[in-house]
Amino acid sequence: MSNQRQPQTNPSQPATYQIKLQGHLGSQWADWFGGLAITQTGHGETLLTGPVVDQAALHGLLRKVRDLGLPLLAVNRLEPGQADHK
Repeated sequence: MSNQRQPQTNPSQPATYQIKLQGHLGSQWADWFGGLAITQTGHGETLLTGPVVDQAALHGLLRKVRDLGLPLLAVNRLEPGQADHK
């Protein structure tokens, strides 16, 4: 067990996730991804960023990524305020 302090999170607030995909998605996909922000990088990647209410919703988003056939590069849970810096 670690002696490091864990950041306080509010369980009533949804966690913010960032999903990195290989390939570019246009902003027209935002509604299909539940309103997540869609950002295209200069490296041929797309970032989907936003609040995800629970693990079931996260798995639903990952199924949509699978259905599109775009390679999944990373899934990260962001700390509060971290999404503003990505």
